Amino acid sequence: MDGVRLLRLGKRLTELGRAMVTDHASATLTPGEIAVISDVYQHPGSSVQDIRVRTGFAQSHVSTSVARLRERGLLDAAPDPADGRRTLLSVSTLARGYVRARATRPAEPLLAKALADPAQARRAAELLDELAALLLPGPPVPAPPDAAGPPPADQG
Repeated sequence: MDGVRLLRLGKRLTELGRAMVTDHASATLTPGEIAVISDVYQHPGSSVQDIRVRTGFAQSHVSTSVARLRERGLLDAAPDPADGRRTLLSVSTLARGYVRARATRPAEPLLAKALADPAQARRAAELLDELAALLLPGPPVPAPPDAAGPPPADQG
């Protein structure tokens, strides 16, 4: 496999993964907001500065994204006990619920839609599991919080 084909495969897997964990409510998050909430999900107790360093975004972008995510109830904030001027962020219980609900969906139905042949869909799922075991460090982890979004209109 060459680099271009690997990039195309990565893009396609990203599209499939996003379709797995995204619904109409979470589709309203910007890519920057998704990156910020994903970072906080992986690093609870982060400050805006911590997120800025890890994501490479401008501080103003991180601050704006954090403010929007807090307004939507997706991030919680608490003062840093060691430095009251800093705010530490964590993913809210509401957002974690959305992530868990979407992260536990099996990939096979989505793969069956992407591939006409059910046997090919099963084989693709097996290969993806094997690839994940080889390339992803440590034990399996919950899906990234791309799925965190506002509650559906009838619940919020």
